[in-house]
Amino acid sequence: MIEAGHFALVLAFALSLVQASLPAIGARLGNERLMAVAAPVALTGFAMTAIAFAALAAAYVQSDFSVLNVWENSHSMKPMLYKITGTWGNHEGSMLLWVLILTFFGALVGLFGANLPPALKANVLAVQGLIGAAFFLFVLTTSNPFTRLFPVPMEGRDLNPVLQDIGLAIHPPLLYLGYVGFSVSFSFAVAALIDGRIDAAWARWVRPWTLAAWMFLTGGIAMGSYWAYYELGWGGFWFWDPVENASFMPWLAGTALLHSAIVMEKRSALKIWTILLAILTFSLSLLGTFLVRSGVLTSVHAFATDPSRGVFILAILTLFVGGSLALFAFRAQSLTAGGLFHPVSREGALVLNNLFLTTAAATVFIGTLYPLFIEAVAGDKISVGAPFFDLTFGALMVPLLFAVPFGPLLAWKRGDLYAVSQRLFLAAGAALVVALVAAFFVDGVSAFAALWLGLAAWLIFGALTDLALKTGIGSVSPGVAVRRFAGLPKSVFGTTLAHMGLGLTTLGIVAVTALQAENIVAMRPGDEAGIAGYALRFEGIEPVQGPNFTEDRGRFTLSNSGGARLADIVSAKRIYTARQMPTTEAGIKTLGFSQIYVSLGDQSDDGSIVVRIWWKPLVTLIWLGALVMMAGGGVSLMDRRLRIGAPTRQRRPVAAHPARTAAE
Repeated sequence: MIEAGHFALVLAFALSLVQASLPAIGARLGNERLMAVAAPVALTGFAMTAIAFAALAAAYVQSDFSVLNVWENSHSMKPMLYKITGTWGNHEGSMLLWVLILTFFGALVGLFGANLPPALKANVLAVQGLIGAAFFLFVLTTSNPFTRLFPVPMEGRDLNPVLQDIGLAIHPPLLYLGYVGFSVSFSFAVAALIDGRIDAAWARWVRPWTLAAWMFLTGGIAMGSYWAYYELGWGGFWFWDPVENASFMPWLAGTALLHSAIVMEKRSALKIWTILLAILTFSLSLLGTFLVRSGVLTSVHAFATDPSRGVFILAILTLFVGGSLALFAFRAQSLTAGGLFHPVSREGALVLNNLFLTTAAATVFIGTLYPLFIEAVAGDKISVGAPFFDLTFGALMVPLLFAVPFGPLLAWKRGDLYAVSQRLFLAAGAALVVALVAAFFVDGVSAFAALWLGLAAWLIFGALTDLALKTGIGSVSPGVAVRRFAGLPKSVFGTTLAHMGLGLTTLGIVAVTALQAENIVAMRPGDEAGIAGYALRFEGIEPVQGPNFTEDRGRFTLSNSGGARLADIVSAKRIYTARQMPTTEAGIKTLGFSQIYVSLGDQSDDGSIVVRIWWKPLVTLIWLGALVMMAGGGVSLMDRRLRIGAPTRQRRPVAAHPARTAAE
């Protein structure tokens, strides 16, 4: 099975070379038979990669320690779920998952790209094949997951304990679906530059792929944030870690790309913007891959420390980023800007959105890579921490978030800002009420935090205002409003959900940052500690034996101010026996949208144990907002215009000439 998987991976590499060459040659020569090779080769390449991935997964399930990768990252006593997820819980396996998803997207283009012009489809799949060939070569030469080990050990070294969690089972696939999904947008951009045809139809073809990738990347970032929150025991949801930033940068650029493609589709404008953003978004995804796997960073997210792998990925990064930007520069003179529009218009609002998002991405890029640059040039080690990102990124977000509700209400080409402001009067009033209530009636809220809470409310009420106006609520009868609501395009609901989700996430971030409470106390069994009007009683510690770990489990009883028992909370310190690595298992109780968070610390000589208790108000809104944003992306994908795609051009039938008479 292992040799079959290895051979299938070699075949997939060979097929990627065919996919990268023959369709491109056919598009250049106008040879339809060569262009038609692209789709079946893409499908077969995906099938071969799936066989290789299944072979590695089977080795993990069977605890086949004759495979070096399995021996290094598995254990016979590990629960079955983590044996399966261990397949991608390491560098080699995660890269195999990467190429599996890459070929999967190529196969989808081959299957559902029937309405694409043959030359464009051939070039798109050729670029996808070239990306695949580079990464297949990387896997086979530097990161082979099928390397054998002899003599065969009796037992494995086990998976990294922090990866033995359901959150890390879900996080990498979602993240890779986002990262690699943007490769399709990149391939469309490069193919359009090669073909020289960039129009509204191209934007309609590329938008569903961009939307799907953005949706998955949103889910991947949110899942990674929640995993770090509950698994690492530090109680934070975002640390501005360089690898966290590496996933956040393509999300910012991808959001800008998504909005730019809308303008290009509707108004045939922002063509240069859209092409450049498609290139930059995938380039940032490749940069994230380099940071995680090059060894230049030390992080809980980092998989590899082998410099040779970093050099290889840097070469891939140089090839695709440098090559695509060089092609863009070569074609720049022939690219037209598209339709004209007034600065105060929906197009203008989306341009403003793109300017702020790309500037924010550049800010995160500089803050992430500047310490690496200084170390490489001068040998000095510096750190850029949360204060830099909070000040710079936060300052950019305030005007952007304020402008978001205006965009959907402005007309295309030329809008009326005063009229839109009048329509948003109720939303502005509701947001002002939220800010004033927070400032004067909620303890611990500063004026700055109150403004941010009002801004979050402004996003939510502004999104609802757009939906209410489009359905005619308040200006037409309820029956007519219901019919209008039912007849609205799915993209309208998707936009409303996405903007509401952004508001919910903002609300959660501001609330937990401004209002959270912390209590660190040494406790013995029977002791009580109070926080935010709740009482936490420490019942004691008990040892527990797990399948591949031992843990000291602390039990707590949570009560309200009246003494009524609300819940039991369990927090633990765990030791994984194979690697002798400790982990902290936080105890969390959700109360509405807020949480009580309990983490065990070290035990003192007098028998007491340090307990860290947090009150996290509205913290779950951070991830609920991300789910609502994903739902918005999913609803938009259901829009009939995106499912059908761009209309194909049909030739008009030529009318037959009437028969000529003999006299004529």
